[in-house]
Amino acid sequence: MTTAGTYAEFGSREARGVSPTYERLSQAVARDDDLLTLLDRLPPAKRQPNLLFGVVRWLGGPVNDPVTFHDFVVTHWPAIEAELLTRATQTNEAGRCAVLLPVLAALPQPLALLEVGASAGLCLYPDRYAYRYGDHEVGSGEPVLDCAANGLVPPAGVPRVVWRAGLDLNPLDVTDPEDVSWLDALIWPEHGHRRARLRAAAAVAAADPPLLVRGDLVDDLPALAARAPTGATLVVFHTSVLYQVPPPRRDAFVRLVRELPGHWVANEGPEVLRYDGLPAPPSDALHNVLALDGKPLAWARGHGQAMTWFG
Repeated sequence: MTTAGTYAEFGSREARGVSPTYERLSQAVARDDDLLTLLDRLPPAKRQPNLLFGVVRWLGGPVNDPVTFHDFVVTHWPAIEAELLTRATQTNEAGRCAVLLPVLAALPQPLALLEVGASAGLCLYPDRYAYRYGDHEVGSGEPVLDCAANGLVPPAGVPRVVWRAGLDLNPLDVTDPEDVSWLDALIWPEHGHRRARLRAAAAVAAADPPLLVRGDLVDDLPALAARAPTGATLVVFHTSVLYQVPPPRRDAFVRLVRELPGHWVANEGPEVLRYDGLPAPPSDALHNVLALDGKPLAWARGHGQAMTWFG
C-alpha cells in the first residue's frame, strides 16, 4: 500500500468514530504531497500514522489543525525524522487486558506470563486491574477497564499470576518520566480516559516492576521462557505487535512459539496472522483476532474497548 493509502485507511478504519482529530489529520496527510514526499524517504515501518502523530505531539507540535501540522512538520523535519528513526509505536494500552482476560482466566492456574513486544509491561498485570463487561464486574483496583463484550459469558474472576516477564527491542521504564511521556504522546488526543488509565496502570507496574528484557522475539524468546517457574502455566502473548515484524521473521516466531511449552495467546490483525473461515467482523472498523494456540476465538477492538466472541 502507498503511504497515502496507509494514511487514508488509518483515518477511515482506525480513527473514524474514535478520534475525530486523527481522522481529519490522516485524510489531510494522505493528500499532502509535501509530507508524503518526506515520509517516503523513510523505511516503510517508520511511516506509520501513529508514529508520526506521536512524535509531533511529543515534540510539542500541533495535531488539531492540518495546516499548522503541515507547517510544523516541514519546519521541524530534521528533528522529527530523527525521532521517527529511533522510536517505535509502543502503545502500552492496559485496556487490552480486558480482551485477554477471558482466555487467561480459563487456563490452568497459576500463570507465568511472557509478553512479546511488552513496551513498559503494563499488560502484564491482568490480575491487578478491575473490569466492567456491561453490568458484570470482575476484580478490584485501578484502573477499571470497560469492555463491551458480545457472545461471551464474562469470567468470574481474575487469573493468578506468579511470574511476569516481557521481551522488547526497546523496553520502556514506567519510573522514567521521559518514557512515560512517550507513552502519553502515543495516546490519541481526545482520550483523556486513556491518559488516566496510563497513570493508574503505570503506578501498579512501578510498585512491582516486571522482568523486562531487551531482545528479539525469535532469538531471545526461548531463554526467557526457560526462566518461567515450574508448576505454572507459561502463557506467551502479544497484541498489535507483529505488524511491525517482517513476514519471514513473523513466520519464524510463529513456528517457535508453537514449540514452546504452555499456551500462546495472539491478538493481531487478520492480515497479520491469517486464519481460515473467519466470520465477518462486527463493523468496518479495524479489529484484531483474539486466538489461543492458533485457534481464533473473537474479534477485538485495538484498545480493548469491545470484543465479539465467535459462536
